[in-house]
Amino acid sequence: MYTLKYYICFALTLSLIGCKKPGKLEEMQEKDWYAGGTQTVFSSGSGAFGAAFNGLSGTEMFVHGVGDLAFESTFVSAPAPKNSGLGPIFNSVSCVSCHIGDGRGKAPEPGEPMISLLFRLSVPGQDAHGGPLDVPGYGGQLQQRAVFGSQAEGNVNISYAYATYTFPDGTTYQMRTPSYTLTNLYAALPGGVMISPRVAPPVFGLGLLEAIPDANILAREDVNDANGDGISGKANWVWNVLAHQKTLGKFGWKAGNPTVMQQTASAYLQDMGITTFLFPKESSYDQPQYDNLLDDVELSDSLLYAVSFYMKTLAVPARRNVQNADVQKGKQLFESAKCSACHTPGQRTGVNVAFKQVSNQLIFPYTDLLLHDMGPELSDNRPDFAADGAEWRTPPLWGIGLTEIVNGHSNFLHDGRARTLTEAIMWHGGEGTVSREAFRNMSAADRAALLKFLKSL
Repeated sequence: MYTLKYYICFALTLSLIGCKKPGKLEEMQEKDWYAGGTQTVFSSGSGAFGAAFNGLSGTEMFVHGVGDLAFESTFVSAPAPKNSGLGPIFNSVSCVSCHIGDGRGKAPEPGEPMISLLFRLSVPGQDAHGGPLDVPGYGGQLQQRAVFGSQAEGNVNISYAYATYTFPDGTTYQMRTPSYTLTNLYAALPGGVMISPRVAPPVFGLGLLEAIPDANILAREDVNDANGDGISGKANWVWNVLAHQKTLGKFGWKAGNPTVMQQTASAYLQDMGITTFLFPKESSYDQPQYDNLLDDVELSDSLLYAVSFYMKTLAVPARRNVQNADVQKGKQLFESAKCSACHTPGQRTGVNVAFKQVSNQLIFPYTDLLLHDMGPELSDNRPDFAADGAEWRTPPLWGIGLTEIVNGHSNFLHDGRARTLTEAIMWHGGEGTVSREAFRNMSAADRAALLKFLKSL
């Protein structure tokens, strides 16, 4: 997976760090090019999102490797001697088919198959825990594929409307607005169904994000905008299956899951139809496609732990070109445009004696992990626990500049509608309006500098 160049570069870096006095070491590590603290890797190639944490023990590396293999494993329909239990209705056959290179999914162009874009479904109301209410006969997610002998729930036709706009300096840019139509439905949908398109997010650095203390995140909450800055970050309180209570949501586009493990188990169930001890009931339960096989749970507890640990121990790529004058100027513009009000640069993880690799790390994910109103144009009009239709969790920006290299595209936002960083910025509304307008009114040179800064992350 790793090149000789990577090992040489990493060894030299460790050597340089080793030559520093303790005070200098702390100073060096607190520069934001160490995006993941000590769990930063100096890799900028196609494998940049797939490097393991530094300092894992032999046993931990073994578990990480087991999780890596399971992450890449293709499931098949039951009964089968290996990787059994796919479906009977599903979206994908493996984790890696959506999170290619441990990175970001892509919205399909019209006519292309949906591979790493899914659609959440719900009807008005809340379930027993205050979450989205499943659609009778469909559950909480549309599964557009099925094993032999079963019927898929349906499909989605995607079309785009394109419009060209002009910056005040005369430079033009294009935006595309997606439209979705559910087709080939196996059964009639009830009235009021809400749909939410979601592309697969990157999975590196999740262990560090999970290690940020709840108190640190909640300290930035300002639901009523008491300080009058136009930013009213809000926490999402979601059902924690293991804790049997609501806890702080950190993962998913609307922070709908509290832990990496629950996010992982939910994806196994909804995306692949694979049951676990957290979610032992098939996604097709109470539907005609339900297979009635007595094979649940289908993924062993140990494999669920291993896959979760794999994602928790994926390191973060270092920033690049940090001494470049345009990058430094772009960073200043990022601050002056108030982008950092939501995309908070630095976070400190808590002390964790049981998992020292994430303990007390100064990291730079560029997120506050809170919900923010992004305006009606980005709204999916579908609530998710405390998140309303227009509210989305601030996505981390670390590694965003390597998306094209790792994933071969530059699609951004929750539904992948933005094909460039410029488009992504110009889609910001609601609490992001001030930053969007600051970007709009910059000179072409300043906009280029800000984009160059983002690509250095």
